[in-house]
Amino acid sequence: AGFKIAMGAFDHTRPPVAAGAVGLAQRAYDEAVQYALQRKTMGTPIGHHQSIAFMLADMAMAIEASRLITYKSAWQIDTAQPNTKMASMGKCFAGDTANKVAADAVQIFGGNGFNTEYPVEKLMRDAKIYQIYEGTSQIQRIIVSRHLLAEAAEKSM
Repeated sequence: AGFKIAMGAFDHTRPPVAAGAVGLAQRAYDEAVQYALQRKTMGTPIGHHQSIAFMLADMAMAIEASRLITYKSAWQIDTAQPNTKMASMGKCFAGDTANKVAADAVQIFGGNGFNTEYPVEKLMRDAKIYQIYEGTSQIQRIIVSRHLLAEAAEKSM
C-alpha cells in the first residue's frame, strides 16, 4: 500500500515540475528572440534568416504544447480526475522541450552561447534536471505507454 501511495503522490508533484520546465524553456526562448533581434549578420538581424526564424517558431510551438499539457494535468487534479498519464506526459514533454529549447538558444547565440555573460549557457545546464528527477523521461514514457495500451485494451473488449 505504501508504494502505491508514494506513486500516487507523483500525480500531484509532476505537474509543478513540468511547469518549472516550461518556465525555463520560456526564458531560454525569450533570451534567444532578443538576441536574434539584436545580433546582425550581413546587415540583417539573424532572426530574419530563415534557419533562425524556423528554430524560433519550433521553440515557441513546443513551449506552448508543453504549457497546455501541463495545464491539463493540473486541471485534472483540480477536478479530481485521474491524471497519472497526463502528469507523466507533461513532465516528459516539458522536460524534453526545456532541453531542446535551451540547446537551440545556445545555438542561436553561437559562440556567445557558452559565454557566462549570457544566461543561455546556464539555462542549458539547468534544463537537464527536468529529464531526471521526479522520474526520468524514460520512466515517464513507460508510464504513458502502459496507460495507452490499457486504454486500447479496454476499448477493444
